[in-house]
Amino acid sequence: MQFSAILTSLLISFALTAGLILPQAVAAKPSSAAANAGDELILEMSQAYKRGDRKRLAALLPKVQGHTLEPWAAYWELAVRLGDAGPSEIRNFLSRYANTYQEDRLRNDWLLVLGKRRDWATFSAEHPKYRMNDDKAVRCYALFNEFNQSGADVAPLVEELWLSQKEAEDGCATAADQQIKAGKLKAHTAWLRARLGFENDRPGIATQAVAMINPDWVSQVNAIYARPSQFLDDKITALRPRTKEMVTLALIRLATTDGVAAANELNKIRWKTQLTQEERSWVWGVIGKRAARRLSDGATTYFSNAQDAYLDGDHLSWKVRAALRAGAWSQVQSAITAMKPSQRQDPSWVYWLARSIAAQKSPDAAAQSTALLESIASPRSFYEQLAQEELGRLITAPVRPEPLLASEKEAALQNPGLVRGLYAIRIGLRSDGVREWNYTIGLHQRGGMADRELLAAAQMACDQQVWDRCINTSDRTKTLFDFEQRFPMPHQKEVVQRATKIGLDPAYVYGLIRQESRFIMDAQSHVGASGLMQVMPATARWTARKIGLTDFQAHQINDRDTNIAIGTGYLKMVLDNFDGSMPLATAAYNAGPSRSRNWRGMEGDPVLEAAIWAENIPFTETRDYVKKVLSNTTNYAAVITGKPQSLKARLGTVGPARAGKGQTDEELP
Repeated sequence: MQFSAILTSLLISFALTAGLILPQAVAAKPSSAAANAGDELILEMSQAYKRGDRKRLAALLPKVQGHTLEPWAAYWELAVRLGDAGPSEIRNFLSRYANTYQEDRLRNDWLLVLGKRRDWATFSAEHPKYRMNDDKAVRCYALFNEFNQSGADVAPLVEELWLSQKEAEDGCATAADQQIKAGKLKAHTAWLRARLGFENDRPGIATQAVAMINPDWVSQVNAIYARPSQFLDDKITALRPRTKEMVTLALIRLATTDGVAAANELNKIRWKTQLTQEERSWVWGVIGKRAARRLSDGATTYFSNAQDAYLDGDHLSWKVRAALRAGAWSQVQSAITAMKPSQRQDPSWVYWLARSIAAQKSPDAAAQSTALLESIASPRSFYEQLAQEELGRLITAPVRPEPLLASEKEAALQNPGLVRGLYAIRIGLRSDGVREWNYTIGLHQRGGMADRELLAAAQMACDQQVWDRCINTSDRTKTLFDFEQRFPMPHQKEVVQRATKIGLDPAYVYGLIRQESRFIMDAQSHVGASGLMQVMPATARWTARKIGLTDFQAHQINDRDTNIAIGTGYLKMVLDNFDGSMPLATAAYNAGPSRSRNWRGMEGDPVLEAAIWAENIPFTETRDYVKKVLSNTTNYAAVITGKPQSLKARLGTVGPARAGKGQTDEELP
């Protein structure tokens, strides 16, 4: 009996024994009228929840009792009116749906409400039952409460959480305010938070932080954000209270829009004498980061004015990138060494630290570099693969784990959270289904599933062709690697035939699709890209004409064969346009050919290792995309050919275009 057939049988059995309405198979559309009706009601409730329609949710909830997704329906109905619900009603929900994602999700929501209400008695009773523990605001409320109850030393954790928050929310701000007023956190932490707000164009963060020190200064902070140059030029600035901190904010704001002007201002005698080394270093870090993101040769000079110990983690990352471009290995080493341990342990910085140590050629450099490379070497992803090759070992597909036992497969099939997750995805509630699936495999809990449990859950998703859950779940294993799960090849005949016909490496096409859509046929990006290969509408029309699809219609872009034909056709043209450079073509596919062309530099710019070039891509999304696609490609090639592969060979070098080579921007959309 095929595994998919076993899954269908078990799902039906599970539904019948639990009294649930379930379609004949998770992978197929519901066939019974009752199941279809139940699914339609669930979908209607999902929309009512998004609208905040309490009345409609209350009317529909009784009609979906017994449905597989009833826990979701009940959650939506209660969550939309949580602020008005009584404790007994909430506890009844938590009891009825105990040990489900929906129970923990609602408790998360309730803890946020309790924190905002300052209802610490109820918060204290409920927080120990909270399993997800991934909400920073809830964690901050818990630290606030812990300090109130025991006076525990929570300041370091509060500071870390607060400075990492990207919005001006209540939880961590409340805890930070408590710690500042208690003298456990210095006012300097609030100024750091304000700096991050200005640097990241979040003035609300800055005003919230400064208000903790003195609410009367908020209007001045707003004025500085709007007109930093005017504040710096004002002759009475030096007479104002807290001038140093305000000047630092003004210089940061100026640096985000005009780095040269900020550098000139910072070099003025009055600011050199008035600002501390720490304050000046931070501003130089902002200026250096802006220059590095613009791929300016002056970035390393700006960074050299700062002391690494005073730079933020993001500044240090960009200092490393700028130093890599400049070949300044000693600066690479010093900047990575200055990072906090949690940042320094990222494989990217472990790899570049190893390379920088090796470049110093000290007596024990080789041993230190090798030890660092060995600590991350693996076929898992980009820098792990580069480390492996640096050690002289090519990339091969690991030996598959022992086959899953029937009992392991059955445990996954009978897991209610996995079943609900797949069901929700199959009827169109992908985001809800993905959240429940991730929760069930332990993505947001300590520990989570063991490797073989993850492989069984991944196989359940693979067999039902829910490829994103198949891949993402298998990717989480720590010691067991099943590359057939991690790097599946749906539509193999169509992809291989099309790629081979036009002269593309099928491994490259698969590596790109895996990153673009995770093989979701109807995937739609926030900018409008569609289908397996995530093609933009204008690009699809242009490419269709170029490859001879004269009758192409916009709605055909989600058709499998059409999407593959257009996506591979465009990829081939981009690759040819960039002289066969996979890094440049991959960046162009994601961010556009003109950007990729600009990033490769102009005549006279240096030729770089492609790994260094990729690490310096200014856009975070494109930088990660290029690394992941090329890592994927290398592993797919290992799976397809069964032979050792080289990521370095695919990377090559990147430099300015040769004279007379390359098409114009207008010829590639």
